[in-house]
Amino acid sequence: MQNALTISDQTTELASLVDKAREFAANSKAGNTIRAYQSDWQNFTVWCGAHNVCAMPATPSTIALYITAATDDSKVATITRRMAAISKAHQAAGHESPCAMKHAVVKEVLDGIRRTKGTAQTFKAALLTNDLRTLMASVPDSLIGKRDAALLLMGFAGGFRRSELVALTVADVDFCDDGAKVSLRRSKTDQQGQGRIVGIPYGSNPQLCPIRSLRHWLNAAGIVDGPLFRSVDRHGNVGASALTDQMVAKVLKRHCGVIGLDASVFAAHSLRAGMVTQASINGATERSIMKQTGHKSTAMVRRYIRDAELFRDNAAGRLGL
Repeated sequence: MQNALTISDQTTELASLVDKAREFAANSKAGNTIRAYQSDWQNFTVWCGAHNVCAMPATPSTIALYITAATDDSKVATITRRMAAISKAHQAAGHESPCAMKHAVVKEVLDGIRRTKGTAQTFKAALLTNDLRTLMASVPDSLIGKRDAALLLMGFAGGFRRSELVALTVADVDFCDDGAKVSLRRSKTDQQGQGRIVGIPYGSNPQLCPIRSLRHWLNAAGIVDGPLFRSVDRHGNVGASALTDQMVAKVLKRHCGVIGLDASVFAAHSLRAGMVTQASINGATERSIMKQTGHKSTAMVRRYIRDAELFRDNAAGRLGL
């Protein structure tokens, strides 16, 4: 039987498959990761150009010098991420990674940097319930105020990452008698898009209730479908597209500044960290916290729990001082 596809048809079909394969490959990494890699690669190529050394393919000696120079203004975590970006770029071009630890010059310099600068991460402050109570009391009863209240309370109660929070749509929220079931279609630890459902209960305090605040915002803004959290201009016009994840931090910092908190120590992650810390202080189990936040590993959750327990059953408190 003669093949129904002509050579021309086959060529067109293959070209379409190539385009689709490229699209899948482009989506293999989260957008933020891709942007970070692009920025890191650009940083490396600019440095190489300034020092008249080859960026592609680079030598291990070049990497050793580059990361040494980077210690002047970069943390160990940033240097490590930049090395990952350089490695990925070389692999994509068919070259061996010059950043591999099998290269003694790279390993020894990186080990020295870690010992000298230390690898301890600095974390933003956790926003706790008392902070949130004070903050909510100062939020104005305006359209922007309603949006900000809903954004911050939902972020806190859900333990959401900023990217998860701004990706929510009306269709993702199923209001019910107990509160709302929120569907997360994708997250940082769920790049395959399996999704999960997070329960947000009604709050006992109407001023701090994430469900009531969300309903007030949606009703006031007239939002019936599409993104939950959107821009609002000074004339009260509601935008059509979702807020960027950077806006979560800006909103939180702005309100922290209003109530006299040091805005520089808070970020969008303060909501998620605050949920973990406050829940632990109030007796929530590690398992229930991880169920809410979607943490796959106990390491980060326990880090916040340790902070919460610093002054509970503290031996120094029994010294009679």
